[in-house]
Amino acid sequence: MHSPADLNAIPAANGTARAPVRVIAVASGKGGVGKTSVSVNLAMALVHAGQRTLLLDTDLGLANVDVMLGLSPKFTLADVFAGRCELQDTLLEGPRGLWVVPAASGKRHMTELLPQQHIGLVHAFCQLDLPLDAMVVDNAAGISDSVLTFCQAAQDVIVVVCDEPASVTDAYALIKVLSRERGVTRVQVLANQVNNAIEGKQLFEKLERVSARFLDVTLHYLGAVPRDEWLRRAIQRQEAVVEAFPGCPSALAFRDIARRANSWQSPAGPRGGVEFFMERLVAHGANAASTNDPLRSAVA
Repeated sequence: MHSPADLNAIPAANGTARAPVRVIAVASGKGGVGKTSVSVNLAMALVHAGQRTLLLDTDLGLANVDVMLGLSPKFTLADVFAGRCELQDTLLEGPRGLWVVPAASGKRHMTELLPQQHIGLVHAFCQLDLPLDAMVVDNAAGISDSVLTFCQAAQDVIVVVCDEPASVTDAYALIKVLSRERGVTRVQVLANQVNNAIEGKQLFEKLERVSARFLDVTLHYLGAVPRDEWLRRAIQRQEAVVEAFPGCPSALAFRDIARRANSWQSPAGPRGGVEFFMERLVAHGANAASTNDPLRSAVA
């Protein structure tokens, strides 16, 4: 068994190049803002939109994606790091074919992994032989090394914020660290648990004003998810609200957010640095370069 930290040295499982996977990291400055609910429902909304999607739980010590979907994992990422299984063995099939990679809950040592182990987990996804279009990464709250690495390794980062002063302050702190330490230059902001659309836009504008003054980062307003009794009921039923109550206000909001995410430009190739599914990005970038090279085209 290879540990995740060693997997970047292993060649791909097969020689066929797959299309790049759109990787979206969901994060928040503080806990309690509904970040995991956003991750679960965004992933399910992407599935509803025809995207083959994987939901990765990287809240390594207090994972609950599997609980929110009523799944019972045989293996988790803790088993991968302990050498008891391969990453492929952790895959669970959720509703409508959504793939889920669960993390462990109550395993304190998983919160103490070394930075190179976080990077190794990112590289391990080169080995997953799945026909995927998108992956949603549910991060822990805060600014730990794991959060920073998994956000850096995604093409897009969604920061979830709610109408609490600490939520806005901590969201700004997360964006600042991502920008200054990890080179993240673009962040999508999602307002959650708001009373109306105006409140959501005002939350974004608070964050944008201070970020524009002090940070070299571009914030985009992704939208708002309303406070919704149907969402609470779906959580109690261990279902995504887009599945349980597809016509309710929060489900419609998640579908709209998924449509916006689908319109984001796909990666043309690797940016350099740590990235999920790097091998697919490299292959895609090389194919694009050869297609666009006039000399190569002339020779062909």
